[in-house]
Amino acid sequence: MEKKISKNEPYPIEVQAGNTYAWCSCGLSKTQPFCDESHQLTDCMPFEFTATESKVIYFCGCKQTASPPLCDGCHRSL
Repeated sequence: MEKKISKNEPYPIEVQAGNTYAWCSCGLSKTQPFCDESHQLTDCMPFEFTATESKVIYFCGCKQTASPPLCDGCHRSL
């Protein structure tokens, strides 16, 4: 299954140090950029990210990043 582009730009999210976030890698979640278990019918799995500090993180919205779950700018070439 090809990953669905949920947004053609990153999701800026304020994360808290020590918290773990499950980033949706399939693009089907209705709670983007986080997993809501919609991947169950795909071969995709969520990517767990644990924040080491409290700050704004730019989670990938196009799901094509080479450095999941973070935006690497690849949406600009889609």
